[in-house]
Amino acid sequence: MKVAIHHRKGSFSDRWIEYLEEKNIPYLLVNAFDNDIVKQIKENRVTHFMWHFNQNYFEDMLHAKSLFRSINQIGVKTYPNEESYWHFDDKVAQKYLLEALDVPLVKADVFYHKSEAVNYIEKTSFPKVFKLKGGAGSINVKLVKTKHQAKKLVDKAFNGGFAAYDSWAVFTDTIERFGRQKTWHNFLRIIKWGFKGIFVDKQYKVFPKQRNYVYFQEFIPGLKYDIRLIVIGDKCYYLKRNTRDNDFRASGSGMLEFTPGDFNLEAVDIAFKTAQKLNMVSVAYDFIFDSEDKPLMVEISYGFQPFVYDRCQGFYDAELKWHEDKVNLEYEIVQCFLKNF
Repeated sequence: MKVAIHHRKGSFSDRWIEYLEEKNIPYLLVNAFDNDIVKQIKENRVTHFMWHFNQNYFEDMLHAKSLFRSINQIGVKTYPNEESYWHFDDKVAQKYLLEALDVPLVKADVFYHKSEAVNYIEKTSFPKVFKLKGGAGSINVKLVKTKHQAKKLVDKAFNGGFAAYDSWAVFTDTIERFGRQKTWHNFLRIIKWGFKGIFVDKQYKVFPKQRNYVYFQEFIPGLKYDIRLIVIGDKCYYLKRNTRDNDFRASGSGMLEFTPGDFNLEAVDIAFKTAQKLNMVSVAYDFIFDSEDKPLMVEISYGFQPFVYDRCQGFYDAELKWHEDKVNLEYEIVQCFLKNF
């Protein structure tokens, strides 16, 4: 066994490297963007390739899937695997996937022709939630309260389109978070993200505009939180995310709770059973609960923010029993990948 890692400081790979060194597992650091990367993989007899590629980097999204699919042809196992990455950061693809698997999810409607979208608007009820395919932290998510608002979004979608990165939303979210948590750290974040909100970081400018489709999701009223469940192997980790003040969005709020409270454990059962069908090394689910406390899946992802989950206090097993334990998800990922995939 030899593991190749594309390392980016601040990603999963920081701890992957620590784990491999602790276990004396041979590894090498590579640059996935090297022109001769396939040659390097062959010459070094690489058996496993790990890369925590990120939806915020256009070059990652442009290159990673093609490289991984190619080296799969010569027997190299990858993290994420193809079952994990083909729908990554694509809410539309996830809608179709989860519908195919009969997973209980929030109903969503997607249209690729303007006339069909307009006809839908005339017949449906509001409010609805409008989303773009990609984006984390609720950045590309809007509450649509009226037909008029919906038609304006449809007009834009089938004409000029939407920027893939809503810099103004990042800026206003950062200010709102600073209002709740007046710390020096958050003040510095305002300075940093304020500039990004006004002068969009060049890495986001290269993403193509989102156009020629619309995605509307059912609005579930009265939400105070959602939960993030992460399944890796036989463990399920828990995080509660409270909604912003006077807002329906929880993702990206920064208002987190790590001690499991009173919630419908059917969500954990759904998470484990869906993980078996998905065949993903790691899968993060976002769940909300309807008026009857039924868990509904919103979206999934192979990856998530590194280090945040260190504050989790344990995990659920497949029997829905809680185990208090120290949590290091990056270690769990590399251990599960090398053992089971």
